[in-house]
Amino acid sequence: MTDFFKGIPQIKYEGPDSTNEFAFRHYNPDEVVMGKRMEDHLRFAVAYWHSLAYEGHDPFGGRTLERPWFDGGMEAAKLKADAAFELFDILQAPFYCFHDADVRPEGATFAESKRNLDEIVDYLGQKQATHKTQLLWGTANMFSNRRWMSGAATNPDPDVYAYAAASVKANLDATHKLNGANYVLWGGREGYETLLNTDMKAEREHAGRFLQQVVEYKHKIGFKGTILIEPKPQEPSKHQYDYDVATVYGFLKQFGLENEVKCNIETGHAFLAGHSFEHELATAAALGLLGSIDMNRNDLQSGWDTDQFPNNVPETAVAYYEVLKAGGLGTGGTNFDSKIRRQSLDAEDLVLGHVGGMDTCAKALKSAAALLESGELEAARAARYAGWNSDKAQGMLKGSLEEAAARVTAEGLEPQPKSGRQERLENLWNRYV
Repeated sequence: MTDFFKGIPQIKYEGPDSTNEFAFRHYNPDEVVMGKRMEDHLRFAVAYWHSLAYEGHDPFGGRTLERPWFDGGMEAAKLKADAAFELFDILQAPFYCFHDADVRPEGATFAESKRNLDEIVDYLGQKQATHKTQLLWGTANMFSNRRWMSGAATNPDPDVYAYAAASVKANLDATHKLNGANYVLWGGREGYETLLNTDMKAEREHAGRFLQQVVEYKHKIGFKGTILIEPKPQEPSKHQYDYDVATVYGFLKQFGLENEVKCNIETGHAFLAGHSFEHELATAAALGLLGSIDMNRNDLQSGWDTDQFPNNVPETAVAYYEVLKAGGLGTGGTNFDSKIRRQSLDAEDLVLGHVGGMDTCAKALKSAAALLESGELEAARAARYAGWNSDKAQGMLKGSLEEAAARVTAEGLEPQPKSGRQERLENLWNRYV
């Protein structure tokens, strides 16, 4: 035991009337929702980088948090892993996620970093063998070190591309060894600051070939998990090639990967792209790309990705409605890509941030499930498009433009607008949340 979380009890379900802040009011892992345990729907994961590696910095200031595992070598990395699994146990979290840089110290050379990674992966494997919590996904940090300042797979220097390949190979091997359910690639530097020094066509082609190589290696080693891309439009790059789900789909189609790769969709990134979270989820579901979600929220009065824990049930319920309608998250899960505020210094703050987020998601899931099971919203939607069920309408889609146009004259068509009934449906939604 590290003593960092000393005195904090394991969080258990006590029901909506509980006044105990160290208890779940809505998250009951064994409660059955639409025929499945709540834990199996939500598949909560704790983000190693925000929960264990975050130092409290923001764009304007450095470290405010102090942790006993900061500023150390391998012994500190193992202490961090000890604390991580204590946190996972307190939350009864079924999963966690990490970047390589979160779990091992950076070495003076790639070989040293790789040795450090291999050692800590063995240690994490021992932890997983004796704890409930398992790996949802791993990934490589290819955005923090100065070597990545001009990108990884899209870097103008082919030596950096090679270094990126070595990094992903090492971390995909690590994820495979830890029986991870997915592997994520986030292209934080896969973009550009100005077109004056950018060959966009070459960078896109290099990124596409890199992803093909990742998929080829996945199959070579027998990794059964899902490869995921995490869309984001900007920050840190001015423009990133994985702007949003629709952009990612076009990229995957160009390189023949639409059946190999799915999306890890983050709430905050959706907002930065000018979308709602549910829009990105619905787009991914329609395109067959819904893989996993990073759950958080942004402060809409700030101009950057603030990664706060979710606390708005109605907004979160709309997201889970799309997830449930799509059939669930499969190998994915709900990863809290969320961090406590830089003024929240205590271990209790870290635990309670997760408790609030988990309760928000659980209550939202139940509201979304109730509305979906009622069939009311789907019936209203189906009624609005009912005209397309006729043989005539379907025949028009299969025919030519001229045949569709001829109907206007032949049938004397003068279509009149019909109400979308948005307010009625918003009131319907509010009855469930």
